[in-house]
Amino acid sequence: MRKESLWVEKYRPQTIEECILPAGLKKSFRQFVVNNEILNLLLTGGPGVGKTTVARALCDELGLVSLLINGSEESGLDVLRHKIKRFASTVSLTGGIKVVILDEADYLNPQSTQPALRGFMEEFSANCRFIFTCNNPDRIIFPLHSRCAVVQFSIPTAEMEQLDASFLKRVEEILTAEQIQYEPTVLVELINQHTPDWRRVLNELQRYGASGTIDSAILTDYSKANIEALTSLLQDKSFDEMCQWVLDNLDNDPAVLLRKIYDSLSTILTSESLPSAVVIIADYSYKSAFVADQEINLVACLAELMASCEFKSVKTD
Repeated sequence: MRKESLWVEKYRPQTIEECILPAGLKKSFRQFVVNNEILNLLLTGGPGVGKTTVARALCDELGLVSLLINGSEESGLDVLRHKIKRFASTVSLTGGIKVVILDEADYLNPQSTQPALRGFMEEFSANCRFIFTCNNPDRIIFPLHSRCAVVQFSIPTAEMEQLDASFLKRVEEILTAEQIQYEPTVLVELINQHTPDWRRVLNELQRYGASGTIDSAILTDYSKANIEALTSLLQDKSFDEMCQWVLDNLDNDPAVLLRKIYDSLSTILTSESLPSAVVIIADYSYKSAFVADQEINLVACLAELMASCEFKSVKTD
């Protein structure tokens, strides 16, 4: 699918005012526009909350030329050095500051690439600013932290309902524009399941909207990870395939995934192994609230189940 045909791009907010943000965050970014200034920024928060959208909207409103680089796709030092130096070393046609937006900067090597970025920030400080986005700020080295204003994209509980309502209105406008019929209660359910990951909701609605209708039939399909495939991999002790399953299903809430695995235990484990399996899952469920890398936590949980539990024999026809 072409990038411009993705709804997250086609309907991406163009101004700070259009961005769905908590009041405090929106006020801070509005002030940048009012003051006609931009700092080096480190925008942190979970996936899909609008970090990259805000960075791009801020540059657009200020009339600044920007370069967007995805750190998870272009993490090589030579590539970054070439792109950034070529962009930052030339003067903007408008004579203003240029901005490098480095998306998913926490994927960049902290031993080589991130220290080099510190050097670029100093070398081009006269005519270039840097905006880094990341999910895990602990993966960003201190010299980059210290050179940026850090903005945490967190949503106060008191504002969650209002923001969900704003996003629901935005989604309804998009579905109407795309001439897709929908059940409002289904939209509410999807938003409640995945707020504040607006990007994921839009991507899923576009996928299911290909049929021309968004109705309650998608909820079962949408919320169901392929647990049957996973349990088969656990029984076969197929570690590599299990790791791939985790990667493919990371968009699901880790707590929901662990709960689904828990619900399936009695069908795959011997009765003697059930108590230890419950303890293992409870331990990793607790850890999931604190760990920086949910993929590693889930793989570790499943690997421990593989190693410690006795599985029922797989029936063959």
